[in-house]
Amino acid sequence: MQLRITGTRLATAVTVVLAVTALGAGTLATAPAAFAATPAAVAAPADQADTALPVYPEGTDFGGVGASGFLTYSFAEDGSRKLLWTPYDGGARTSLGTPEGWAAGAGDVVVLGDAGWSANMRAITLRNMATPSAPGVDIDLAALQGNFVAVLSPTSVLAQVANAVGQQELHVVTKDGATTTSRKISGLPANATDYGGSVARDGSVLVAYETGPADKRTGGRALVDVAAGTVTATYAAPESGYGYGGLNFSASHVTWFGYEAGTGDYITSVDRTTGTEKKTVLGSHLDEWYHTLVGDWLVYGNPTTPVRAVSLTTGETRELLDSGTGASTAADGTAIVRGARAADGKGLFRIEVAEDGTPKVTKAADEAPLVDLKIEQVHVPDTVNLDQTGGEVTLGWTLSQREAYVDVTLTHMATEQAYRTRVYAPAEGNRFSFTWDALIDAADAPNGSYAVEAEAKLLDGTGAPVSQGWQMNVVRTINPHDYTNNGSTDVLARDAAGALWRDDLRDRPVDGTVVTAGRTKIGTGWGAYKQIEAVGDLAGNEVGDLVALDGAGVLWHYLGKPDGTFETRVKVGTGWGAYNKLTGGSDLDGDGRADLLATDTTGVLWFYKGTGDAAKPFATRARVGGGWGAYNHLTAVGNIAGTSAGDLVARDTSGVLWLYQGNGSGNFAARVQVGGGWGAFSQLVGAGDVDGDGRPDLIAYGTGGTYVYRSTGSTTAPFSRRTTNLYAGEGTKFNHVV
Repeated sequence: MQLRITGTRLATAVTVVLAVTALGAGTLATAPAAFAATPAAVAAPADQADTALPVYPEGTDFGGVGASGFLTYSFAEDGSRKLLWTPYDGGARTSLGTPEGWAAGAGDVVVLGDAGWSANMRAITLRNMATPSAPGVDIDLAALQGNFVAVLSPTSVLAQVANAVGQQELHVVTKDGATTTSRKISGLPANATDYGGSVARDGSVLVAYETGPADKRTGGRALVDVAAGTVTATYAAPESGYGYGGLNFSASHVTWFGYEAGTGDYITSVDRTTGTEKKTVLGSHLDEWYHTLVGDWLVYGNPTTPVRAVSLTTGETRELLDSGTGASTAADGTAIVRGARAADGKGLFRIEVAEDGTPKVTKAADEAPLVDLKIEQVHVPDTVNLDQTGGEVTLGWTLSQREAYVDVTLTHMATEQAYRTRVYAPAEGNRFSFTWDALIDAADAPNGSYAVEAEAKLLDGTGAPVSQGWQMNVVRTINPHDYTNNGSTDVLARDAAGALWRDDLRDRPVDGTVVTAGRTKIGTGWGAYKQIEAVGDLAGNEVGDLVALDGAGVLWHYLGKPDGTFETRVKVGTGWGAYNKLTGGSDLDGDGRADLLATDTTGVLWFYKGTGDAAKPFATRARVGGGWGAYNHLTAVGNIAGTSAGDLVARDTSGVLWLYQGNGSGNFAARVQVGGGWGAFSQLVGAGDVDGDGRPDLIAYGTGGTYVYRSTGSTTAPFSRRTTNLYAGEGTKFNHVV
């Protein structure tokens, strides 16, 4: 059954209107268009059709470039920025998560940091995107009293580090295995601070800094030879380095950004050969100027102007693109601009110096919507009978792409208990599937309707998630000793203080042992009863019930609810004090309803036929026979021998256990001896099907331990003992177990 869920979470999904489909269990369901519709990919222009350019995801922001790929980011629902790496060669995109901040450089190295402003990053991770699967290199700059300045290699960064007296120094910090080393750069002013850095290339990096007395601070720029650890050239600048970007250098020039009231944004450039300094005014600071350096060409623009390049040597100006919104410098000295031109459409464009010395423009990526992920088929059964499937069910979804994962949530619609898992692609094909063991929080999940939500997302973090909702019904064979509607046996025990406790057993043994899934206190005041007996489903609501006999001889009926609790008690009748033993929960006459047996003080056994009426659960009694006073314990165990009706076991005063097979009329065949030694147990409980084999079983409780006696179907050897952790070490804690 399909649930209409379109991107909402299952917290609200359980209240949606169900749209019924005609699918049966195991049917392959093609997902409706409401969940799978995908906009068509934007086609590349005809002259680009064979270039197999990567796609710049439409609607994302430009985040930087490397030698072989580029960064984009988008905003998640919580306001964080999701970072994505896309290679130029058409390889798989890589999601870099939601870092606070990042920087790129040194070939394809991306630095992920703990602060939105890169100069404040102290805990960083270096990811070499040339090999995206390689583990990141973590560097703790805080341990060095340092802050990030620039990335130098896959294992090293430039950092501003405080020395022993608190002065700021520029260091190369390298992580080699578990060892972090720090090497000082020489040739900078002794009181320099507030460092900023450019993209490193050809073994050098341009840094900006602030220096001078506190009341007369000024700026400076320096080219640093990283390998030598020394400054090779310095340049004066009025602005400090901290917070001022635009640091760039090429073989011919160095540049940096500046702002001046009345002038606006400008770029300072210095010819590295002649030392000639030039100021190129961009325009108003509010116009969102971007800029980069390629050879001796300053490339610049804003969202309302064409992308232009001006030669810092000759002053010649060229128009490169019709429009642009951002630019970034790559480690190889080229630049990448996000923009558009009529001949190519929107995308990323590489700017480099051609052989004739002029700017050359080549499209590097098409800007277009990514192909949306689709759920093409749903493999969720409408109904699963867990007793027929070994307690498991396999669910699956066929997706349009393999580079994805599916977050699955199964919510029990009556109680809102939920199970969650994440499913990744299989070794082959696009069918994402998993096998649910029908557990929620280590306990057997309840029967009933489940909202099944599958939310699929691409691994690279692009695109919107796509959701598919379904309804699945979980059913099991009715267990008369199940009070929580999850198919597994629940055992009730009263302690010396009169509190009644419920232990929920697992529906099937775990590694051969019957184990519990948790204990719940039902309530207090149960010490008022001489006898408490589990009597199966008396009222037809598929939940086990209780009867309780008080000291005045009144019998009370507790109707079970599927949540493990009971309705307010209802009086069955008086005069039941004549009986010293009660047992129930077994269908003794084959009519499908649970019945009750009682022995009086003279040893006569009486049969109370179940009516199915909660108000009057038993018919007038019928005499079974006398001589039952020889037994000190009677337990209705259900049909363990495969005959026409439920059976009874009786223990005599010598500790010998006898089997009475039901004959279908409320009476029994001649007894068969099971064996001796059963006097070691204070309680014998007909516990329903404990091990999931389709036959009811017996639980024995005593000071020497608690055991599960699984029925074998044989009349001569009806039980085989299993171990259990039920009541381990608690053999004297409870005075009544049912």
